[in-house]
Amino acid sequence: MEPDGFALPKQSAYAPCVSQLYKRKTREQTAMDGETNLPNKRARKPLNRERLQAARPFGATIKPGSAARANVDQASLDDDKNAIRLSFLIHDVSRMRRSAYDQFMKPLAITRAQWWVLANLSRQDGMMQTQLAAVLDVGKASLGILIEKLERSGWLTRQEDPNDKRAKRVFLTRPAHALIARMTKMEHSFNKQVLADLTPEERATLVTALQKIKDSIGRMDFHAAMQAF
Repeated sequence: MEPDGFALPKQSAYAPCVSQLYKRKTREQTAMDGETNLPNKRARKPLNRERLQAARPFGATIKPGSAARANVDQASLDDDKNAIRLSFLIHDVSRMRRSAYDQFMKPLAITRAQWWVLANLSRQDGMMQTQLAAVLDVGKASLGILIEKLERSGWLTRQEDPNDKRAKRVFLTRPAHALIARMTKMEHSFNKQVLADLTPEERATLVTALQKIKDSIGRMDFHAAMQAF
């Protein structure tokens, strides 16, 4: 029961519709004025960044050092990519050169491995077989097979060491010296073709860089390097 003299207004069935229509008209009018009250976070984010940029002093950043750290991280990433690319290039060049060299020397019926044996003996003839294996960085058994093939072809001869009957010294034969002279000329021609696109300065720089890489690998402590991971 209502108090005397006071009556609650009756709710019209059309009241909700009128209210929604009023809100819709209000939004349409607001949009026409160029401002919107509808929240749209995706649309407001660029506006907020623009306002923030305008409010900062010229050249200032939100987080000092963040851009510098990003540049350092990117530089480190680029350096890692270049190091991997260089490793693949060194491997590919070595593999391709070995294959091309074998094809180049094929008319002489001498493989690259056999050529390295002859070339090292031409610098120091009469080395012991164990010493030659250390110079070539190959196993004794593998070197023994190479020497036997070269010996059957008439390029090498083995003789007992005068001071140690158990040791064998390896000597070049006379035909081997003529073969080495011919192969040396062919190798010079081969290297000219391989290095044709490099200037003398670039060749010298490449030799220095590869020697540094070789020395670095020689100094590596593989056990300590593996412990880091």
